[in-house]
Parts: sequence; structure tokens; C-alpha cells
Amino acid sequence: MKILIVEDDMISRKFLSKFLEQYGECDIVVDGMEALDAYLIAEKEKQPYDLIFLDIMMPKIDGIKVLKAIRDFEKQRKIMTEDQVKIIIITALADTEFVHQAFEIGCEAYAAKPIDTDKLVEVMNKLGIAKK
Repeated sequence: MKILIVEDDMISRKFLSKFLEQYGECDIVVDGMEALDAYLIAEKEKQPYDLIFLDIMMPKIDGIKVLKAIRDFEKQRKIMTEDQVKIIIITALADTEFVHQAFEIGCEAYAAKPIDTDKLVEVMNKLGIAKK
């Protein structure tokens, strides 16, 4: 599995990459601009990501805008829903409005910080992507 971690906080990045490396190859970027670049490069090289962990609050471009851009790209390319990249939003925010907005745009799940790895594995299992 190919995983993209989009997180501006160094500790969260290290934690997620260390935990997720057992499930597949992890790429790490620190802001929304790099996330879009990494996503588009992977698509161009025909090696798309299977899973993206996307922080909501980031510099340059926030996670909601990145999510929308990815889903718009998939629609333009006529990528079927079942073939779309799975996106799990990461948030430290107590504001549920951002989470609702992310689900409306098309994320599959969200994880609140600090990340509970047992719940994360449960979510990945439900999405059918937690193969070690």
C-alpha cells in the first residue's frame, strides 16, 4: 500500500510514519501545497496513493482545500468512487464544522489528535486497507 502523510507537526508526522510503515510505503509532506504536488506526481507516474492522512490545519493550503482539489481532480478524470484514494482527515480541532465539511467533500474518516492507534486500525479495517 502507498500512503501519503500530510502533517505540519513534526511529532505527529514521526508518530504516523512510524506506525503506518507496517502497512506500506509512506511519503511525508508538511503542507497542502506539497500534498497536491505529491498526489499529482503519483497520479502522473501511474503509482497513485491508496491512502492519505490529511491534517486540516496547515500552512499554505489547508486540508479542506486539498481534499476538495483531490476529489475534483478525480471527478475530472472520471475515477470511480471505489477507485478513489481513501482520505482520513486528522484534526486537533474541537470544531465539528470542519469535520462535517470534510465528510461532505468526500473524506472516508477522521482521526482526532492525539491519534488512538487502536481506533485508527479499526477505521483502516472498515475501509479494507489495513493489510500488513
